[in-house]
Amino acid sequence: MAIDERMEGIEAVFLDLDGTIYLGGELIEGASEFLDRLDHRGVKRFFLSNNSSRSVSQYLRKLTRLGIPAREEEVLLSTHDLLNWLEAEGIDDTFLVGTQGMGEMLEARGIRTQSKSPQAVVLGYDTEITYQKLSDASMYLHAGVPLVASHPDLVCPSPVGGLPDVGAYLSLFETTTGVRPVKVCGKPNPSMILGMIGELGLDVECCAMIGDSIYTDMAMADASGVHGILVLSGEATAEDAATSNVRMSLIAPSVDSLCR
Repeated sequence: MAIDERMEGIEAVFLDLDGTIYLGGELIEGASEFLDRLDHRGVKRFFLSNNSSRSVSQYLRKLTRLGIPAREEEVLLSTHDLLNWLEAEGIDDTFLVGTQGMGEMLEARGIRTQSKSPQAVVLGYDTEITYQKLSDASMYLHAGVPLVASHPDLVCPSPVGGLPDVGAYLSLFETTTGVRPVKVCGKPNPSMILGMIGELGLDVECCAMIGDSIYTDMAMADASGVHGILVLSGEATAEDAATSNVRMSLIAPSVDSLCR
């Protein structure tokens, strides 16, 4: 099924946040009205983010401040994917390089985050990074403790340009210790959305992933079979899209032009 900016036939959308709905603390122009159009049409919407620096409750507070109503079950994070992987591997002792909010999500699921004998070093988007965290994590990695990352993003979009994200920290650790992660969770892993699509009882052709990153958002859309709608309001440029091999259904300036 081909789609255009009217998005006819789409029954559920998965929306990236940073660079798609907002930049920093400001809504992208037209984002609120776009969400209203989805609601008016009866399209189910979920907010999907690789940004593991915040907990679900912190995301809900931010969305509320921006005038966007959302429920806990509508927020899907790379941290959820990470938690599922850790539990499947039987890992409950970790050393976390991450924020307090991320740590609270792990601890709430029974995963210790400051172990002196960790089974894994867990790396998230740590906006509270300290040299002590980096050196302690490096010590564990030198000792053979495996590294696990919440997501692969190199940069986090901001109004002033890209800021260092998990991918940048991964390069730092590889340079320092020679260690590469045994697992990178989050987008573009299709598990981030296929479970929810199954719960909704929808066909992938009736769903769309809207985001500003080709190598995470659009790659996940391609891998899962949903429509990929790239918006040029954040990380990716038109030039990036023109040279990419990732399948995309549509390229739009921003969400403001969609669902009209």
